[in-house]
Amino acid sequence: MNAETKTVLVVDDERDLLASLEKVLSKEGYRVLTAERATTALEILGEEAVDVVLTDLRMPGMSGHSLLREIKKQWPETEVVMLTAYGTVESAVEAMKEGAYDFITKPFRRAVLLKTIQKALEKQALARENRILRKQLETVRPKGTIVGKSAAIRHVLQMVRRVAPINTTVLITGESGTGKELVARMIHQYSERADKQFIAINCGAIPENLIESELFGHVRGAFTGATRDKEGLFKVADGGTLFLDEVCTIPLNLQVRLLRAIEEKEFLPVGGTRPVRVDVRILAASNRDLAKEVEAGRFREDLYYRLNVVNVELPPLRDRKEDIPLLVNFFIERHNRTFRKNVQGVDDETMEILLNYTWKGNIRELENVIERAMILCDEEWIRPYHLPPNLSPGAGSEAVEHGATLKDAVRDFERQYIYRALERFGFDKLRAAKALGLSQSSLYRKLAELDIRVPKREDTPCVGCGGR
Repeated sequence: MNAETKTVLVVDDERDLLASLEKVLSKEGYRVLTAERATTALEILGEEAVDVVLTDLRMPGMSGHSLLREIKKQWPETEVVMLTAYGTVESAVEAMKEGAYDFITKPFRRAVLLKTIQKALEKQALARENRILRKQLETVRPKGTIVGKSAAIRHVLQMVRRVAPINTTVLITGESGTGKELVARMIHQYSERADKQFIAINCGAIPENLIESELFGHVRGAFTGATRDKEGLFKVADGGTLFLDEVCTIPLNLQVRLLRAIEEKEFLPVGGTRPVRVDVRILAASNRDLAKEVEAGRFREDLYYRLNVVNVELPPLRDRKEDIPLLVNFFIERHNRTFRKNVQGVDDETMEILLNYTWKGNIRELENVIERAMILCDEEWIRPYHLPPNLSPGAGSEAVEHGATLKDAVRDFERQYIYRALERFGFDKLRAAKALGLSQSSLYRKLAELDIRVPKREDTPCVGCGGR
């Protein structure tokens, strides 16, 4: 972060403190503005672009709390850090609930001050980046379509738009979790059949002895338990689209009937004698290589060529990592509505972890990770300790998920969570303990028990304490 381009407005009625803060921040390259009154600060904010406001909580006239409310009302992107004495910590905590980024208790150390401002600026940058990503989502993702802007996804979308209007079979391939059903729904949505039924069936989830009846239906008395006629999914989808997911699992003996139904547009229900004519568009998907299944004798060659008139291949998430930030924001927005939360996004460290992880479960795995993080997150930003253990720092992208005991996993989570809390408060154990809901003695016991080594806080003069 380039501090030279950032502006900090310091608001305090103590002139000595104003001068001290101006000197410290100017040395770090910040552009520093000062005000002795909140009303003066508002005038400055109306004329200058300010990134961070550092304001005292108690001042004559308009209070720091009232100033905060006005800033968040008029300049919501500006971050506010409260300066407070020990006796007003509770008021500062209330201010954080109303939008303040953090608070610093007087007297404070230079290192803590600078780190807090830096973190506030990082949060501001993340918020701006997320707003940009949301705008990109609106432009690159029509409603109900696939999320992404990578070259691989643009190619998929181009293929979808080409094949959708043409009444032909389409084979959608790709690893599990890459969004094959979503692509099938898009093809239906952009076709002339959009106002008709879209029926999806996971062929691998239906027992072998029932799948024929599910597809083609049966007549009363066709087998034990068939007490009435039943329409199959081919008939239900008449005029619309039938999506056969995991088509590779259909038994060989049934593949002959499926081929005939596709080619002749008619079929016999199980136990029936009269053919049923239908107008159905077939879309199929497989996470296996059907050409290899043909070579192995597990899939009919003629059916393979009938299904594979046009192939739309979905890339794995590891080959389209530039789409991960868009997907993350999409899932956060979705789960904010579901969980009634207001999570703004993920911080830089978390995004780096997500970008470097090898997503074997693809988009489905990413969504599950974000959903879990949203459940655990009570902050504005998802951080590394909200992620599953196999994604956490130090676990590595290829971390083995099995072998560790539950006790070890809990211990590892506790260690990371406590360390992150300490880091957030500049390794101030008293403040970290309060944030964690622990007494200071309990925190010390945890540090010893979990072998957490806390770096020494910088032994630099206090800012606002006369250099003591």
